[in-house]
Amino acid sequence: MSSEEMRKYKAIDTMCRLNYCQFDPARAQKSFEIFEFRVMVETTFAGVAKRMGLKPGEEWKLFQWMSKGSVEEMIKEMDEIGVEYVLIDQTIGWSVRDHRVWGHSTLEQIAGVIEKSKGRVIGGASYNPFRIKESLEEITRAVKDLGFKYVWFHPISFGLAPSDKKCYPLYAKCLELGIPVCFQVGHSAEPLPSLVGHPMLADEVAIDFPDLTMVLTHTGWPWIEEWMSMLWRHPNVYGNIGAYFPSDLHRDLVSFMDSGRGRHKVLWATNGFGLTRCKKEFLELPIKEETKKMVLYENALKVFKIEPRKEA
Repeated sequence: MSSEEMRKYKAIDTMCRLNYCQFDPARAQKSFEIFEFRVMVETTFAGVAKRMGLKPGEEWKLFQWMSKGSVEEMIKEMDEIGVEYVLIDQTIGWSVRDHRVWGHSTLEQIAGVIEKSKGRVIGGASYNPFRIKESLEEITRAVKDLGFKYVWFHPISFGLAPSDKKCYPLYAKCLELGIPVCFQVGHSAEPLPSLVGHPMLADEVAIDFPDLTMVLTHTGWPWIEEWMSMLWRHPNVYGNIGAYFPSDLHRDLVSFMDSGRGRHKVLWATNGFGLTRCKKEFLELPIKEETKKMVLYENALKVFKIEPRKEA
């Protein structure tokens, strides 16, 4: 599929990563000091690491493989294939083995990328349930002062179910600010306690906060039936397909996404795995034109309250 063909379909990447447009070797090396990240290279990304010929101590170069290198290069790619916006958040996680935070980008780093992109990047805050007061203050500043539009967080790495009491202050704050909350469900690529990643554990949250818009990220795999159930059952629960190449999506998930039950509840996302490849593979799925337009673009406008981009 050519770039010209891809440009016919507007798209918004609802979950990208800072590394995709701002590669920092020192930051990457620091990330791979974390035990779970090093193991991830030996397991989830073993094939990539082998093709790259990575040696012990070079695990951090995986992030270089997953990066365009600069905001300018990312914007160039976006224009070539018809991606209007990408959403990038702080991505705060917790190492169960090392007992410390990983991946924490500052609000200023995200704001700098937004400015450099001339608004093509939409910012998201994150959440540390072990620092509730400080996190809520930061989220408030991100939204009110910097114009961020959502929160993404990683309850799995903190060993918490989304229904844990430590997460409820976040939901109340997002409801107060009128923004969606997004969080990972399913298993994790890293060796983390994935039992708390069951999508069905979002059920109680959706019942307690029926007006809160929630996005369950990472497809919920291997519990995709639970993920589909949550999207179908609750009016304000959505899901994104980031962190998996579209060609690898389970056929049942694709069928759900292409059905009347699912096409208005699923969002396209890449998790920084490559805008071009992820959009190309998505458009090659055996799905209806209506589904392509809604999942790639229209659903994101609604969920994140985004204004369509006006051509220069």
